[in-house]
Amino acid sequence: MLDRPISARTRAPLYTAEQRVRRDKSRWTLVQGVLAPVQFLVFLISLALVIRYLTTGAGLELATASIVLKTLVLYTIMITGAIWEKVVFGKYLFADAFFWEDAFSMIVIALHTFYLVLLLGGIGSPALHLTVALAGYAAYVINAGQFIWKLRLARLETAHIQGAAA
Repeated sequence: MLDRPISARTRAPLYTAEQRVRRDKSRWTLVQGVLAPVQFLVFLISLALVIRYLTTGAGLELATASIVLKTLVLYTIMITGAIWEKVVFGKYLFADAFFWEDAFSMIVIALHTFYLVLLLGGIGSPALHLTVALAGYAAYVINAGQFIWKLRLARLETAHIQGAAA
């Protein structure tokens, strides 16, 4: 008989000791730490502008510009995140620790890119464009939640390691 309960799932650590050192030394960690809240702020402003247009009919140009800006910030954080992943894990995307976050990021990128294709191609109505943008925003919120959860796990893991070392 076991003296302690078995957890339903034992999770591998997010980072090896070497990966943690690379993460902590990388300038790309700081870049991601700055870009993530910037992207969230751009998202909130853009969401407000989109909702304003949908409820009042005013400000389509501003809402459109904000979605384009949000998409450009998304591309920037995706590219720099891939560089960060290469530095820390040795591959640009789909490292084991962030596989599902990266997979869902592809959906977010696809929806934002589809919005740009529609917009720049003059395809469809503003209502269609905004529907695609809102789908991209909903996917972004889920994806941001995934990354926040991983950040929390990483902090708990670091605290556990520091506590064990003390």
